[in-house]
Amino acid sequence: MFALFDDTGKFLAGRVMSEADSSMQIELDSGKRVKVKSANVLIKFAKPAPAELMAQAPALAAEIDLDLIWEVAPEDEFGFDELACEYFSDPASPVQQAAMLMRLYDTPHYFHRRGKGRFRKAPEDILKQALLAIERKKQQALQIEQWAQALVAGQCPQAIRDQLYKILFKPDKNGPEYKAVVHAAKEAQRAPLDLLKDAGAIDSPYQFHWKRFLFEHFPKGPGFAPLDAPPIKDELPLASVRAFSIDDSHTTEIDDALSVQGLGTGTVVYGIHIAAPGLAIAPGTPVDQVARNRMSTVYMPGHKITMLPDEVVQTYTLMEGRDCPAVSLYVHFDETTLAIQGSETRLERVPIAANLRHDQLDAVVTEAALTGEAPADFAFAPELSFAFRLARHLKAGREVVRGKPENFNRPDYTFKLAGPQGTHSMADGVEPTGSEDVILGTRQRGAPLDLIVAEAMILANSTWGGWLAELGVPGIYRSQASLQPGIKVRMSTKALPHAGMGVAQYTWATSPLRRYVDLVNQWQIIACAKNGRTAALAAPFKPKDADLFAVISNFDTAYSAYNAFQSSMERYWTLRYLRQQAITELECAVMVNGLVRADSLPLVFKALGCETLPRHTKVLVRITGIDELTLDVHASLVSRIETPEAADEGEPEGEGDDEVLDNAGPLTLAIDVNEGGAEPESTAPAA
Repeated sequence: MFALFDDTGKFLAGRVMSEADSSMQIELDSGKRVKVKSANVLIKFAKPAPAELMAQAPALAAEIDLDLIWEVAPEDEFGFDELACEYFSDPASPVQQAAMLMRLYDTPHYFHRRGKGRFRKAPEDILKQALLAIERKKQQALQIEQWAQALVAGQCPQAIRDQLYKILFKPDKNGPEYKAVVHAAKEAQRAPLDLLKDAGAIDSPYQFHWKRFLFEHFPKGPGFAPLDAPPIKDELPLASVRAFSIDDSHTTEIDDALSVQGLGTGTVVYGIHIAAPGLAIAPGTPVDQVARNRMSTVYMPGHKITMLPDEVVQTYTLMEGRDCPAVSLYVHFDETTLAIQGSETRLERVPIAANLRHDQLDAVVTEAALTGEAPADFAFAPELSFAFRLARHLKAGREVVRGKPENFNRPDYTFKLAGPQGTHSMADGVEPTGSEDVILGTRQRGAPLDLIVAEAMILANSTWGGWLAELGVPGIYRSQASLQPGIKVRMSTKALPHAGMGVAQYTWATSPLRRYVDLVNQWQIIACAKNGRTAALAAPFKPKDADLFAVISNFDTAYSAYNAFQSSMERYWTLRYLRQQAITELECAVMVNGLVRADSLPLVFKALGCETLPRHTKVLVRITGIDELTLDVHASLVSRIETPEAADEGEPEGEGDDEVLDNAGPLTLAIDVNEGGAEPESTAPAA
């Protein structure tokens, strides 16, 4: 006697060795004996042999007409053996019974299982839906195959081109477009990015980086819906100052200006005036929602995406020749000792006498001119001279608290893009194509005008941060516990020391037109200016406000992503510069793990042969390849120029490198061509 039984969804057959009331001992053809519950035994038969039955039944099952047996099957529940007798003959042979069992079991869209060997035919409407789904799946499989073959042949289907960035970075792994790319990559045995590039899916390296960023952070595009700037309704007094701003020529969001009063009187009043959109824009309004969604202006060489529409920015920007609403901090200094005698905050209209542009004045407003060692033939010379003297004094005081001086050994690099229509700047609003010539320039960090602005903003941000804490009004602070390697700046609602700045507390409140955190803090400062000791009751954000923590979290995420994008685009244009200038060798300083930093360019990359060299070793490396799509540089060591002992070591070890090393990591794609949920493929280093 033989038996066919169900072994957890798999049909097996063998010789019955013994039988009890509720179980059987069955010997399989392999010689293995298994104990089977009687309820799982579906067919008992004397012939043919189990192996023959298991060979013949599947072939016969494939010949059974599904539509016919669905038509003749009873409406009520039935057994497979009953339907076998109806379809074949009565009685049905063991092979026929087994064939019917397998056919019913393998077609759940026609017949629903109701127990061991029991079935019920699917209702007609459900069957039609199931058959349509099966047909769609079949057609989808054919479509996937066609798309994959097109990619292998070097042609990109439009459907895949339209979803390129979704496939690479946020894929629906059940989507046909994603499956087609994976299938094609496996068949061609190529990395997906290389395959898509050669198939024409990527218009250009620049467009790849730009559109990827827009896909992730501006899926509806970087433009704005029509939006009116709300008016400032406060009656503001006119300040008796002549204020001036200091910015780059491409700056349109002029957030801050300075003024100096009382020179020669023994007490100088130093004014720091910040544009006041917070007097007009209220939390929860349409303009606020736009700013909160974006969190910050995005900067990149030759272009920018502003946090607010230009017409809104121009309403509140500190434009030359206008009396502009501002939140002003006035700090009183002893003119001789520069000791702080007091400070006050006012809401007022400030006459903006000039918008100075430091890229036009750096060569004129020099340290020698500001200290009297050379003629000072420029506007606001007395005011700038005092501001420079004060800036050096404030910086020296911070360095005492900091415990060591701030080093500005590396310059800031500037990027200008020159195309057929002239030079691109952030102010003209023209989006680069990626094919422009790039002009790289340098500005020494800590130049006099830079130092004046930087120290004024640190003074304002630390003073206002302390004032908020004194009045019990929550704000968003930036703090750093120490200068030890790995200790990063954190954002919180607590007024904690900032070791890197060397101040007791530090908040961002001086760029409300281009950073949302600054706008939030400005609302809180305005409440303090209007209400004094009762400001905590009137401020928009209360202590432990969940909305304030949400702003911190969202800002941190967005700001980090925007900075990473800016770094990647600067890296792209630096690589373009290498090509355009036909640079094949660079002098560099060794960092860690084979990374080197170019002495004359804003570029960090790996160079073969530098892995074991000591940090700060000066080396000459040869550029052997550049990939503008992956932002990768292939390079190798040519020779050592100086040992670490002889080299200028610049910053102390570890300081200032965290961000560089973060931006030197690989570009991780979310597409996975490996079976079994392997790690996402990493095909390309990023900036």
